[in-house]
Amino acid sequence: MEQSIKLSTGILAGGKSSRMGTNKALLQLNNRSFIDRLADEMSGFSETLISAAHKGEYEGMGLPVVYDEHKDIGPIEGIYQIVKHASEKYVFICAADMPFMKRELIEYMAEFISSDYDCFVLTDDKHVHPLCAIYSKAVLPVIDELIAEGSYRLINIFNKVRTKYIRLEYTGFDKKLVRNINTRDEYKKMQLPAVFCVSGLKDSGKTWLIIKLINEFINENYTVGVIKHDGHDYLMDYEGTDTERFARAGAQVSAIFSDTQYSVNVRRRVDVEKMISEAEGVDIIILEGLKSSSYPKIEVVRREISCQSVCGQNTLICIATDVVSPESVKCPVYDIDDIKGIFLCLKRYFEI
Repeated sequence: MEQSIKLSTGILAGGKSSRMGTNKALLQLNNRSFIDRLADEMSGFSETLISAAHKGEYEGMGLPVVYDEHKDIGPIEGIYQIVKHASEKYVFICAADMPFMKRELIEYMAEFISSDYDCFVLTDDKHVHPLCAIYSKAVLPVIDELIAEGSYRLINIFNKVRTKYIRLEYTGFDKKLVRNINTRDEYKKMQLPAVFCVSGLKDSGKTWLIIKLINEFINENYTVGVIKHDGHDYLMDYEGTDTERFARAGAQVSAIFSDTQYSVNVRRRVDVEKMISEAEGVDIIILEGLKSSSYPKIEVVRREISCQSVCGQNTLICIATDVVSPESVKCPVYDIDDIKGIFLCLKRYFEI
């Protein structure tokens, strides 16, 4: 990344995580820890420092780690230590529990840097975000004074220095980028939508299992979407319907809607990611088929169709079967009729 102004970055990872009950920085999103995701987003800048309360937690990441001198006074201490030890005059700082942060937002905020201000902080219609802000080294004596006074609220920094407030609604970035994950409930919700495949050979019972799982999810108040992959061309509308006639006449898009539902048929190539994006607003997305994809999956193996798994072992959540033995595969194996067991396995896998 080309920079007109050199910028250090910092991750505050020294919080107690008392509401979460475990170290938030090490929580997983798509099989990567929050802090690893943030470090990757910051990798294009001059450096990334980690603020920690205790030694030994993050040294293995290969990044410089700074430690609190004043204990239990909140993020103001971590900000002070990062800015103090940073090699650049300006430092972008965010919290370790902000896994959706993107380098593009940091770059955007850096464009506001000028000698007219000491801090550059993001705001929205409800909050100032001191843990999504750029601090200059000019704030160090001010933070020193505040700590000596026992005044630890971050807003006090902005009141004492020249602060530029950057309005999030004018940036074009989603508010999700500055979202903090503080509680177990918030962590569970951020895992959604859970996306997985129900895969297997033709006529193995995929549709049957999907219907059973839909019922289980609905019984626990989850909303469900299903996307079926067809390896061949298919007909959406029966011959003679108006939409079928529109398509036959050459319309690239034909659609129908009522007060309660709608359907759209588009004649062009599409990938599964696009289809998933169209299923916005549901908690669970089940993909039928796609046995060769990298998505996590349940494989259905039925004796009358096949006697062995055909999916990549490293993608399997579990196998639903009446023939495969647990000793022959690395993933959990459930009887094909054990819907409760399969459902609980899914919940454990996605931590929902």
